[in-house]
Amino acid sequence: MAGLPYIVGNWKMNGTRAMLNEARAIDRAAQRFPKVQVALAPPTTLIHRMREAVELIGVGGQDSHSLENGAYTGDVSAVMLKDAGSDFTIIGHSERREYHAENDAHVKAKAQAALSAGLAVILCVGETEAQRDAGDAEGVVTAQLEGSCPIGDGAPEKLSVAYEPVWAIGTGRVPSVDDVAAMHKAIRAKLISIYGEAGAEVRILYGGSVKAENAAELLAVPDVGGALVGGASLTAESFLAIVGAAASLAD
Repeated sequence: MAGLPYIVGNWKMNGTRAMLNEARAIDRAAQRFPKVQVALAPPTTLIHRMREAVELIGVGGQDSHSLENGAYTGDVSAVMLKDAGSDFTIIGHSERREYHAENDAHVKAKAQAALSAGLAVILCVGETEAQRDAGDAEGVVTAQLEGSCPIGDGAPEKLSVAYEPVWAIGTGRVPSVDDVAAMHKAIRAKLISIYGEAGAEVRILYGGSVKAENAAELLAVPDVGGALVGGASLTAESFLAIVGAAASLAD
């Protein structure tokens, strides 16, 4: 599946059992797009139910702790996500880095624990608007990769990187195609420097205000291997339009 476009919906803090109907609709429709790998990351409360409700798409968590268990009220470990039916977990999302003060060391520890638990990892990186305006965007992102990427046998095979410019998340603003291409090229070079030849195979997703209207253009950019989708993943109609755009480029 590594060579297929990877379209992942991050539901964030949205979703009750009623929204499983959207997941079922996405799962049924995904059968029409065998050249696209599709997955959803619902709230933790829905992971087990969603795993039982769908047949084809991947199901994952939005975050996981770096330890297997302990006195960490409200946290969920990678082992617990795996037990609930998760295939993967998102690590290092900018909202975790900002609102929960997660630094690169925290993110790396979480990624290592997720891999040890048998989960694939979607590792998020991205710059703020101030960092981009200062001309530091590529330096910030490559430094995040250096500090956050998990290491060890098999790490690059289980890893996807999601580039999400912080200033584009949920704002409707999207960087230019040239900006996305330049950043993904820099990320690819850093992955190769970290992992050697295996770094050339790590999928790099784009995230940040991805929607049906811009999906095809973004997914056609070199080194964009898929998308991490926020708000547009909450309904089957809007999410499947993005999946369909990926499928049309994969033909």
